[in-house]
Amino acid sequence: MATLAVARNQPGAPVVRQVSDRDLLRRFLEADRLYAAYAICDLDDQEFGRTRWSVAFRGEVPSSLVLEYSGASPQPLFVMGEPAGVEAILRQLVRPRTAYLAARAEHLAAIAAHYRIDPGPAMVRMWVDRVHFRPFPAEVDRLLPVEAGDLNRLYGLGFAAWLPSSAIAEGVYYGIRVHGRLVSAAGTHVVSPDARLAVVGNVMTHAEFRGRGYATATTGAVTAELLRRCDQVVLNVRADNAPALQAYRRLGYQEHVRFEERLVHRTTPAWSGWTAPLRRLFTPRKES
Repeated sequence: MATLAVARNQPGAPVVRQVSDRDLLRRFLEADRLYAAYAICDLDDQEFGRTRWSVAFRGEVPSSLVLEYSGASPQPLFVMGEPAGVEAILRQLVRPRTAYLAARAEHLAAIAAHYRIDPGPAMVRMWVDRVHFRPFPAEVDRLLPVEAGDLNRLYGLGFAAWLPSSAIAEGVYYGIRVHGRLVSAAGTHVVSPDARLAVVGNVMTHAEFRGRGYATATTGAVTAELLRRCDQVVLNVRADNAPALQAYRRLGYQEHVRFEERLVHRTTPAWSGWTAPLRRLFTPRKES
């Protein structure tokens, strides 16, 4: 296990370290497998090199975790565990200027000690397995890498995105065409063969074709294929998106947890975690 120790600020405070031991990380994340689904998938070889993991320990026992995903700012930031440990990690080790945060509501106060948190609706993590899944019969087509242009034109109607053809080749995407035009699609964010876990995402239907069950049909097709090789499939949906919640429940998806997915902006200095030890080192002691 590769670690970077940081001095305690006070007796009894958690000790925080950078960790690369995937077995340790997996054991901690599996305590809430459905909430930590993205992070568990990031332990696979294909994604692990793009991540940095920091863990807070009480004694030898991990109590909190923060995951940073590398890439263009703002990068994803996932937190889990005791709020005190999360705060210590954000103070001492993890200091992006801006990030897309995924956290439970009980973590917000600890995060607010170092970040301004943009407002936004709560998110719902939903999940399904083979026992609960209910297929939705419909005419849908598996999308091929050569259709990346059509897929991105559809997504461009609702949010800025550009998926390379490799993402379609490595994931699972289904769509519905009307008179040859792609009007609805669903796909995957990440799939972990090792963990037998997958995340559905990129669900989009053109505004002119909503209310016809297309999102349910495409999401159902993606889910059905994933469940051939995964034990659970999860997805995120805004808590205020009643039509989407209803569509996913129709497929057998169930709510696991509500959490926050927000843009956050650093308010405390990036060096705040290590200035105190330096001050103690260089401040002259008074003679008694």
